[in-house]
Amino acid sequence: MILEGRVALVTGGASGIGRAVCLRAAAEGARVAVADVNGAGAEAVAAEITAAGGQAMPVVMDVTRRASVVAGVDEVTRAWGGIDILANVAGWDRITRFVDTTEEFWDTVIAINYRGVLATCHAVLPQMIARQRGVIVNVSSEAGRAGSSGEAVYSGAKGAVIAFSKALAREVAPSGIRVNVVAPGLTDTPLLRRLAAEGNEKLIQAIVRATPLGRLATPEEVAAAVVFLASDEASFITGQTLSVGGGLTMV
Repeated sequence: MILEGRVALVTGGASGIGRAVCLRAAAEGARVAVADVNGAGAEAVAAEITAAGGQAMPVVMDVTRRASVVAGVDEVTRAWGGIDILANVAGWDRITRFVDTTEEFWDTVIAINYRGVLATCHAVLPQMIARQRGVIVNVSSEAGRAGSSGEAVYSGAKGAVIAFSKALAREVAPSGIRVNVVAPGLTDTPLLRRLAAEGNEKLIQAIVRATPLGRLATPEEVAAAVVFLASDEASFITGQTLSVGGGLTMV
């Protein structure tokens, strides 16, 4: 098992890609802190892992509130002694033309998709630096690489995650810490199903048709990339962005 003995903190762990990352990391031997603003959902995923013979704990964490992030990191550290892997998966969006957005919408998208990554990295890195080891995998999006119609603010926030991760990878490499990014394309998650139900089915199908492999990703396919980058199998990979988008972008 490639994550044997590691402690992984996964944000957005209650559903979608985050849930898949939690399950895959646990299956690979990690003790998993399932962090989510949805406490009941985090408890359900942690119970699922425990029932399968793994080790997990739910953590109520709102990534938009720094105090909540710090409290969650402290809770995991007290329970398990430290965090070896941080996987930032929490995300949110609503498809709408930029000219129809509001400042409140900007703040929400940026807070969840970008500032949350800043907050968790800032809270976890001191202990990683002290121990001279650790891995961070931030989940961005193909929208952050190529832009996506109707998702201008989200694309900007996800692009910021990529640029931030590259800069951070350079800063912390001397401390033995790796930082990488996974950029999923359209993935079959509750968030995507909500976006479709809000009247965006035609746009989603158009993107699927433009994807060379011609389908949505599964959460498990994205989770496999996250766990690979978190493992020692990727021990000489840092500052990179791995697209899991069926060829939608090829850069």
